[in-house]
Amino acid sequence: MTRMWLVPLKKLVMYIGQMAKDILKWPRPFSPPVVKLEKRVIAEYGMPSTHAMAATTISFTLLISTMDRYQYPFVLGLLTAVVFSTLVCLSRVYTGMHTVLDVLGGILVTAVLIVLTYPAWTLIDRLDSASPLFPVCVIVVPFFLCYNYPVSDCYSPTRADTTTILAAGAGVTLGFWINHFFQLVSAPGESLPVIQNIPPLTTDMVVLGLTKFVVGIVLILLVRQLVQNLSLQVLYSWFKVVTRNKEARRRLEIEVPYKFVTYTSVGICATTFVPMLHRFLGLL
Repeated sequence: MTRMWLVPLKKLVMYIGQMAKDILKWPRPFSPPVVKLEKRVIAEYGMPSTHAMAATTISFTLLISTMDRYQYPFVLGLLTAVVFSTLVCLSRVYTGMHTVLDVLGGILVTAVLIVLTYPAWTLIDRLDSASPLFPVCVIVVPFFLCYNYPVSDCYSPTRADTTTILAAGAGVTLGFWINHFFQLVSAPGESLPVIQNIPPLTTDMVVLGLTKFVVGIVLILLVRQLVQNLSLQVLYSWFKVVTRNKEARRRLEIEVPYKFVTYTSVGICATTFVPMLHRFLGLL
């Protein structure tokens, strides 16, 4: 099993959460009495809290995907998932970005989605196959959803953030497919190995991990900057927009394509080209 269901599930959760904000249009907590400590996303609506949704999804899917691979006390894993998601949820209330109801709404929606999609997780794992149509669906469906995102009364970064999330997820999924289709990684066995003990953290492991991180992040940043600049230049030329016009980036026909192409490339780079570079440099 490749745990392919993790990526589409997280994309689904985030898309529904982001879309629900612009459909429900519930305002964020009023200030005063709330003191808003985060200003960037103040133009977005509040219900549901997508941070709460992301934290719940990440922590509990991580628990579900590791409990049959690593041997550790389930209660400890469950407690860790609960504590992590709770801290993120409380931080959203503390920073003045959400009400308690926003947070609870995000948790409830995520719990429902996890329960409803659980029967399909094994099927999604098997979709990581040699089918040549798979990458078409991976790209076309998220792009269609982003391009048809609900129109808001005024501009907010919600559509851009949603496009970034879906594009990165599409890139990661496509990268996994490329690895499998071109046999860039060894095929997994029928069952996951159970590791009796998680290996202890050593100095060599820390140095190797930091080296791999630096090499990977530098390549990803280079790809992101290159693809973003190139895609913006092409779109500005196509729609006859003045170069360096930052307001033009907010137009639907420019914002969605350039964000989607950029972060799809980032996802592919992170899952395919970074491991190839690590292997070339002898870091694997």
